[in-house]
Amino acid sequence: MARDYYGILGVAKNATDQEIKRAYRKLARELHPDVNPSEDAQHRFGEVTTAYEVLSDPQKRKVVDLGGDPMDGGARGGGGGDPFAGFGGLGDIMDAFFGAAGGGGGRGRGPRSRVQPGSDALIRLGLTLEDCATGVDREITVDTAIVCDLCRGAGAAEGTGTKTCDTCGGAGEVQSVQRSFLGQVVTARPCPVCRGFGEVIPDPCRQCGGDGRVRARRNVTAKIPPGVGDGMRIRLSGQGEVGPGGGPAGDLYVEIDEAPHEVFVRQGNDLHCNFRIPMTTAALGATVPIETLIDGDYELDIEPGTQPATELVLTAKGMPRLRSSGRVDGRGDLHVHIDVVVPTKLDDAQRDLLVELAQQRGEDVPSLSSNGSKPGGLFSKLRTKNHR
Repeated sequence: MARDYYGILGVAKNATDQEIKRAYRKLARELHPDVNPSEDAQHRFGEVTTAYEVLSDPQKRKVVDLGGDPMDGGARGGGGGDPFAGFGGLGDIMDAFFGAAGGGGGRGRGPRSRVQPGSDALIRLGLTLEDCATGVDREITVDTAIVCDLCRGAGAAEGTGTKTCDTCGGAGEVQSVQRSFLGQVVTARPCPVCRGFGEVIPDPCRQCGGDGRVRARRNVTAKIPPGVGDGMRIRLSGQGEVGPGGGPAGDLYVEIDEAPHEVFVRQGNDLHCNFRIPMTTAALGATVPIETLIDGDYELDIEPGTQPATELVLTAKGMPRLRSSGRVDGRGDLHVHIDVVVPTKLDDAQRDLLVELAQQRGEDVPSLSSNGSKPGGLFSKLRTKNHR
């Protein structure tokens, strides 16, 4: 008498494949030996797995619907036999406890594609401060993997192709059964012959050895926007390493290596520089030209009585502000630090003039100044430190 496989799973005869799978998963979770070690559960687990194997196979299910039993003369799950008999392999166990990826109902992971995406590449590019300020198109030479031009990424010699792996039968993995105190444990691992691809290349390409790619040097133009700085990375999409099997290339990252400038020091988007003026200019004041990084000469106003270490700020004369979107939004400032130059050598006439000036101003006798200096000055800091 044919067995009632639908009744074993508790589904109707017109149940869909998804309904059969859901019923099997539910029962497998309840009856699996790791969860329920009783003999009755093991017996029922064997029946359930056999019923699922039959009803998930269209040909075997057709025999059941015609009143027959496709397992007559074959392995049965009941009767005290091996509870894993007729089980579809590790894929069905994983389906029962974790669900099939994507709900597709396929068994096992299956072979992996020989075509894989490529890795990203990184190259450092040295730039001057002027290059960083104005932007530049720079041609760089990179050494990366490219698609093999002989086999065009296929990996096989011209006129040949791949064939199904004899070891795994195209599954990409091989299974092994080990007996433990819980019963038989089915494990799967990538096929050692085809490395999980499910197919082998009998006659590999002589140029790439079957990898579908070769290493080569090529020139790439990198468009560097204004405002980049040391350590920043510019991404060139699709200019990295081509993947195995001629897979899509990764990205190429160009890391900026900004060289120090002999005049300007960069702090973010601002620039700083020292500007030396004679003491007479500091005392009398003047309008003097100063060279900026981007805008050329600029007329700088020196106020009469300008003191050493005075800082003058030229608004929007610094570096371009580069946003994360790659768009330039305004510019930083240029900070000019005044350095008053005191002459070290004077002739007699110059010395007499300075002596006369000092006498007229009452500065011919040096003296200690009071300690009532401006808040935050040297004496203020010393007093604060001594009174702690």
